Amino acid sequence: MPLEQVLMLLVAAAGAGWVDAVVGGGGLLQLPALMVAGIPPVQAMATNKFSSVFGTASAAVTYALTAKFDRQVALPGAGLAVLSAGLGASAAAAISAEVLRPAVMVILLGVAAFVTLRPALGSVAHPHLRTNTRVTVAVVVAGVGIAFYDGIMGPGTGTFLIIAFTTILGLDFVSASASSKIINTGTNLGALFVFGAQGHVLWGLGLGMAAFNIAGAQLGARMAIRRGTGFVRIILLCVVVAMVTRMAWQQFG
Repeated sequence: MPLEQVLMLLVAAAGAGWVDAVVGGGGLLQLPALMVAGIPPVQAMATNKFSSVFGTASAAVTYALTAKFDRQVALPGAGLAVLSAGLGASAAAAISAEVLRPAVMVILLGVAAFVTLRPALGSVAHPHLRTNTRVTVAVVVAGVGIAFYDGIMGPGTGTFLIIAFTTILGLDFVSASASSKIINTGTNLGALFVFGAQGHVLWGLGLGMAAFNIAGAQLGARMAIRRGTGFVRIILLCVVVAMVTRMAWQQFG
């Protein structure tokens, strides 16, 4: 692979790590970059997961050390996510992205409208919303439903997790982002186990991208913690708009 393509992929990995650490959606940068470099789609998805799992895990550790995360949801949810994302990755070949993509676009547009029309969402925590039933619902939604989606398709997983935690449990955006990173680490691992077993991961390239992904993730996590919920909210909206635009281009362009 030419040096300029390798450098492009390393830069994309750093940017993806930053975006993923703040609100999720780093695949917007990393996955297209891998495909532009001429890597087949399945290998691109597999290598993307391999690189991303390091950055996401790194961000999860930073959040765990410096910000509050919901242990009752994040830890069991991450365990379920490994299995659910693995099942999703196994089923990915049988489900057409052209069928899933319009539904995901509608959901993302709904997320954007919801966050825009409710400016107080995620700005402060609402602990009164937390009940045992809601905790159980959050674990199932995140660790089973969203994790399975990440294995099949992936774009917006971190964003969906953050919205789930703010609406179901009343977490603020920073705490929701911290909790989402732990579960997202599980989803990446689950999908990676399947892709690795199938021989699709480009291990050497993935290791180099992982190092840059970690660097970007560390910067993103620290910025999110330092700048707070308003910053996370703005980045979340920008990422949602970018994801919808990219999916619309893929679907109709």
